[in-house]
Amino acid sequence: MLQLKSMLNCIDNSGAAIVECVMVVGQKRHASIGDRIVCVVQKQKGASESGMTASSNATKVKRGDIRHAVVVRTKQKVTRRDGSVVRFDDNACVLINKAGDPIGTRINGIVGQELRTKKWSKILSMAPMQA
Repeated sequence: MLQLKSMLNCIDNSGAAIVECVMVVGQKRHASIGDRIVCVVQKQKGASESGMTASSNATKVKRGDIRHAVVVRTKQKVTRRDGSVVRFDDNACVLINKAGDPIGTRINGIVGQELRTKKWSKILSMAPMQA
């Protein structure tokens, strides 16, 4: 259950490490696995204390960028149709562009199987494992 001001880990290689949710797209309630959100990049991967990055041209997003994302893991328990319950250790997302294609080329970590019913097949194909 993600809402305004929720902090998420970004698990792709787009250059963002931590993002903050600022809006749930298309709904007035909370976001769950497979929902699209609008987020702001709070922390970059590999950013030093002085604010300068060693590999600034390798990152696709920078701190302060506003991007769309898909939620792939939540700490809140999700009940599936078969009665099983799944819960993850953290909240995580994958950054996407306006067309719905992932910005990064790799995904690090497990994603929820609920993405299959919400038609995020490109994210599922890049993920190493589904839970």
